[in-house]
Amino acid sequence: MQDRTYIDDCTPTESTTTIAGHVHEVRDLGGIRFALVRDRTGICQVVLKEDEQPTLFDRAEALGREDVLEVTGEPVASEQAPGGLELVPHDLRVLDAAARDLPLEVAKDVGAARSTRLDHRAIDVRRPETRAIFSLRSKLVRALREWCTEADFEEVETPTITAAGAEGGAELFPVVYYGREATLSQSPQLYKQALVAAGFDRLFEVGTAFRAEAFSTSRHVAEISMFDVELGYVEDHHDVMDVQEESLRYALESVRSQGKRELELLDVDLTVSDAPFPRITFDEARRILEDEYGHVPEEPADLDTRGERLLGDHFTDRGHPAVFVVGYPDEKFYYRQDVPGDDIASRKFDLLYRGLELSSGGQREHDVDRLATRMRERGLSLGDFEFYLEGLRYGTPPHGGFGLGIDRLVQQVADLDHVQETILFPRDSDRLTP
Repeated sequence: MQDRTYIDDCTPTESTTTIAGHVHEVRDLGGIRFALVRDRTGICQVVLKEDEQPTLFDRAEALGREDVLEVTGEPVASEQAPGGLELVPHDLRVLDAAARDLPLEVAKDVGAARSTRLDHRAIDVRRPETRAIFSLRSKLVRALREWCTEADFEEVETPTITAAGAEGGAELFPVVYYGREATLSQSPQLYKQALVAAGFDRLFEVGTAFRAEAFSTSRHVAEISMFDVELGYVEDHHDVMDVQEESLRYALESVRSQGKRELELLDVDLTVSDAPFPRITFDEARRILEDEYGHVPEEPADLDTRGERLLGDHFTDRGHPAVFVVGYPDEKFYYRQDVPGDDIASRKFDLLYRGLELSSGGQREHDVDRLATRMRERGLSLGDFEFYLEGLRYGTPPHGGFGLGIDRLVQQVADLDHVQETILFPRDSDRLTP
């Protein structure tokens, strides 16, 4: 590895240091040249004076934007320089010269259509503001992993090629698997439950899921990243919501303290309320929408996009950016529902964060006979799910879990208009490259 210091770690107390990165911009002021060098942590100003460093000054004349540069010199405090520090070089060398026909502007705030930026994504992510999104994303995922690890959850990996979809329906990507029909995974749901039954009673997975939805919206893509959690020996769905709330709060607080540079670049004020996330029933949510906003979702078993956004506004105005909606009717076969004594239709919840559904979860049905009945009622072939039913047939504790959409979480934390902005190389019905 080259002996260098990340720009964010440079201090004026050092006598000499070496930085390396891309040339963000070059400014020529006659007898003084400034080269702004960018690495993944920030930008450092390198100052060259013709009367003091004639050789390096002349060498800097040939520098172009995005050249890869290594500079060794003395870090000096400067109020005018980015980050309050500039480097007076002793040596400067180009490690690789960049082509001069950049397809996108990296250094200046010049707008480009999202489709154009995605077409040239490897250049677009060089922009500090775009790069900040993915630094935030990394910090969020790392914090979620940290919380689960500290809480003694085990990380697992489940297949992305499966024989049947967990959700059923037509939103599947078929693949040919050694001459047999298969699909890309919609969700690790069935595998998570089978593993809990096998004794993995506190597990999580960071993985990819695929949804062949025939539409494109600001919150939908075909290939999504998920943070999935499952736990056994629960009393009910509230145990699952507790884990969801605690892990998300930890991640948000971690990013607020450790992602200050990224949040500042994105002009985001991330506040984390100390108050518990409200937990309202599905029927209560519908009443709020109708009574306060005159909005009645067309589907009786849904809140719809506008309804979620209005609920987000309702609770954010009251100091609650996150809210659980519990008890959705007519739910998927694997949720516990129609439980005697319950005043809700199912033990399934959605977590809305600033008006967008981030996760779905709840208590699962662990009785195999009830599961099989529900599957038949939905027209599913039990033979397609034999591994799942077998896994639960030989003793399964009461359990539950959730799946959190990482892309949507980043979208809301970074306050972005479109979920594609949060994915390095997004896939939807129109985009297969790059």
